[in-house]
Amino acid sequence: MPSLSRRMFIGQLSVAAAALALSRRSSAADSTPPKKLGVVLVGLGSYATHQLAPALQETKSCRLVGVVTGSKEKGLKWAQQYGFPEKNIYGYDTMAQMADNPDIDIVYVVTPNALHAEHVIAAAQAKKNVISEKPFTATVAQAEAALAACRAAGVKLSIGYRLHFDPYHRELMRMARDPEFGGFTKGKGNFSFTMGQKVWRAEKKLAGGGPIMDLGVYLIQGACMAAGGMAPIAVTAKEGPKTRPDMFTDVEETMNFRLEFANGFAFDGGTSYQQNFNEIRAEGAKGFIQIKPAFGYKGMNCETQNGPLKLTMPMSHQALQMDDFAECVKAGRESRIPGEMGLRDMKVIEAIYAAAASGKRVELKA
Repeated sequence: MPSLSRRMFIGQLSVAAAALALSRRSSAADSTPPKKLGVVLVGLGSYATHQLAPALQETKSCRLVGVVTGSKEKGLKWAQQYGFPEKNIYGYDTMAQMADNPDIDIVYVVTPNALHAEHVIAAAQAKKNVISEKPFTATVAQAEAALAACRAAGVKLSIGYRLHFDPYHRELMRMARDPEFGGFTKGKGNFSFTMGQKVWRAEKKLAGGGPIMDLGVYLIQGACMAAGGMAPIAVTAKEGPKTRPDMFTDVEETMNFRLEFANGFAFDGGTSYQQNFNEIRAEGAKGFIQIKPAFGYKGMNCETQNGPLKLTMPMSHQALQMDDFAECVKAGRESRIPGEMGLRDMKVIEAIYAAAASGKRVELKA
């Protein structure tokens, strides 16, 4: 083989060196962790402080980059604790300015129920994707307005239904849809706690209602899970007597209700701010599932017709929930817990109140 000329040899070395450099850059790019989307928390109450902010230290697809608060002093403490810049602290009246901040991809609304719609709409108008904590809003009209704003802005919307990421509730959903199991025919649940002193959750102007808005929505969710994802077609309800009329002046203290579904499944639920229950059960011809306690952040116990069920619990429902939404935003797909689900549940809540007020069965439109 003839020897290479000096020019050809140098040329081939250059090509080889360029190929090696390109390969190294490609390998480096492949090992670069994916970009975490920026999350801003709107409202810095107990849930944001003790659940969402810690969960955002575990998330793989998103991170805490700012807050919206009525207290600049509180915002500065959060910025120092979580390492985001002061410019990412907003007031409720300056949320529109988030439109100019590329750090922010997702806004998580965690304010009192009656303020959700206002803050979801403000985030959507700033062209930011939104998670609204449950319940979606305080009324059906507010939910429809918030949904419309997100659609008009072309942003994604999800509801903070964290139990869609809990392994026991996922088993409830799986059993409901398993053709071999045959589905559930009846269910029941109760979620209640004793409220020791009056807080905003017992004020209609902020909460929209009493325990139905706060705790009952978990039961509505569980009932729809047990019905295979269907919405109820009819509701009956009865408000319980008030043992603390001084505390529950304009909201219910206790509410009991029944949800009926088109597939024949029926669910009896109860919720109260002066009792203590935390359980859900669904039964079918071939077995059952019972989760008790059912709605906490951890410590669930589950039993089926086959005995106790022991599944690996996630470190944080909230971390999984927020990561899932971040991946939806990145991929341009809809959330498994979309705004429409929140609207569905608001329609059920309003039907429960209407049925309790009239004493009559209330049918829900499809």
